[in-house]
Amino acid sequence: MAKCPICKAAETAAKFRPFCSKRCADVDLHRWMGGQYAVPAVEPPDDFDAEIETALAEQDRPDELH
Repeated sequence: MAKCPICKAAETAAKFRPFCSKRCADVDLHRWMGGQYAVPAVEPPDDFDAEIETALAEQDRPDELH
């Protein structure tokens, strides 16, 4: 079995898996709510909306025949 990610206890309770107890589950939740954990994200460039609008406008134009 995996160790508790908070206190590293070898035994984890099935009810609180992957944590060993409600206390460790609450500690983890508090860390998420407090901003200690974060999911990495890539911020779009400042002109991202303009680029999207331009790309959509180009898609809407009918193809020109030569």
